[in-house]
Amino acid sequence: MAQHDFKAGAAAILSNIERVIEGKSEAIRLALAVMLAEGHLLLEDVPGVGKTKLAKALAQSLDCSMRRIQFTPDLLPSDVTGVTIFDPETREFRFKRGAIFSNLVVGDEINRASPKTQAALLECMEERQVTVDGATYLLPPPFMVIATQNPIEMEGTYPLPEAQRDRFTARVALGYPSPEAELTMMENHGTSDPLNDLRPVCDANTVNAMIAYTRTVHVSDAIKHYTLDVVSATRNQASVRLGASPRASLQLLRCARAVAALDGREFVLPDDIQYLAVPVLAHRLILTTESTIGGRDAARVVSEAVAHVPVRHPNRG
Repeated sequence: MAQHDFKAGAAAILSNIERVIEGKSEAIRLALAVMLAEGHLLLEDVPGVGKTKLAKALAQSLDCSMRRIQFTPDLLPSDVTGVTIFDPETREFRFKRGAIFSNLVVGDEINRASPKTQAALLECMEERQVTVDGATYLLPPPFMVIATQNPIEMEGTYPLPEAQRDRFTARVALGYPSPEAELTMMENHGTSDPLNDLRPVCDANTVNAMIAYTRTVHVSDAIKHYTLDVVSATRNQASVRLGASPRASLQLLRCARAVAALDGREFVLPDDIQYLAVPVLAHRLILTTESTIGGRDAARVVSEAVAHVPVRHPNRG
């Protein structure tokens, strides 16, 4: 794929989503970057700010298969991955595929399902395959999980375990829209939902080609060392009980490649690492009890780590 084709495809997807989500260009751009980095996205914010709408708008902008899973306490792992059933007509067992067999899977309120059901996503998200009764089934590329959760609703929820959070490439909070954006939303969405009229602007083959182009973005040795320095800094702070994992380093670089490509560059800059550090790293950290009681949060810890790590400038030549 040529660079101008990549830019045209990305611009079409971004503008299509912005027809539905008002005033959240950065969040939309980051969601697209996660998809191009072959990652998964966690949308965490208060109810009613458009988390599910953003996930569905991205899915509907692509001419790919899309399934939505409403996570509830009674949801079973087999509802997600599938189950082997006996067919009385053929008198044979056959595999009935679950909702995870789709290009884009929207998991709404993921923290309302039990840890047992959440664990059904671990193999899917990391290895892009499902194993049921000893048989392994590959998931179709591109594959992305976009999950939402409401942080303030504690009753009937199960916090995501560390292994689950670590498989999400980035966590994004939409936040409330500006007064101007909210007024525009009231005018445009007052009589109908633009999501109902949203049409695909890109197909699965084009998305796969865009992902392949993203992999070609150059990352210098200096950038790799700088990324490692930033991630290591999250592990060496007294306020952190568990720092970012090696998986976080890899996903931070993949996302940086995607952001660079969206900016029209063929190389990654330190600015890309700094821009992505909080959304990619913060949700993976576990702070000490003393730090949490003292009012510190993971985003602040990551920001401080980035501020204290000296920048290694890449050799663009």
